[in-house]
Amino acid sequence: MRPVPRTVTLALTGASGMPFGLRLLECLLAAGVQVYLLYSQAAQVVARQELGETWPSRARELEALLSQRYGVATPQLRVFGREEWFAPVASGSNPADAMVVCPCTMGTLAAIAAGMSDNLIERAADVSIKEGRPLVLVPRETPYSAIHLENMLKLARLGVCILPPNPGFYHHPQSMADLVDFVVARILDQLAVPHQLMARWGSEDAPDAA
Repeated sequence: MRPVPRTVTLALTGASGMPFGLRLLECLLAAGVQVYLLYSQAAQVVARQELGETWPSRARELEALLSQRYGVATPQLRVFGREEWFAPVASGSNPADAMVVCPCTMGTLAAIAAGMSDNLIERAADVSIKEGRPLVLVPRETPYSAIHLENMLKLARLGVCILPPNPGFYHHPQSMADLVDFVVARILDQLAVPHQLMARWGSEDAPDAA
């Protein structure tokens, strides 16, 4: 059994699907995981469009806002902008135990596949790959082009988990939150973080279980 990660880097980019990212952040913090949160300017735009939230541009201000929202002490949640090269996750000497990019734009995915490392999000992902740490990408795009698929295949062959946010319906979701939790549960499973977001297939409380 894989150990539960003590630290997770969570990157929010400008793809649609910000509810997945914030619900994942909430669950990681509730599980006692230290989170290094990275966010792009485009992520701020998506947060405003999808959630009606205006995030401050200063990382420390967003750190204070989210720490208060989720009731955690600031050391458990550290927030960094895309250009903060002195962040711990920028170096292989201090990588997080695992990293998730959720939601992940195809531009970010392509940059990671090419090893660009032009900003902190790309660099942290590059560090995760080179250090052999778990990396989960949650690409929110449809349909996929051949370019998208080739980039995802390249990363998958390197051991990166490609986890599109495709919810199942066998658990009979009753709300949008249930659909979000289905995807977040799959991400947490990849990280070996315990959760009770939904019943597991074949368990006594699972739908249609014998």
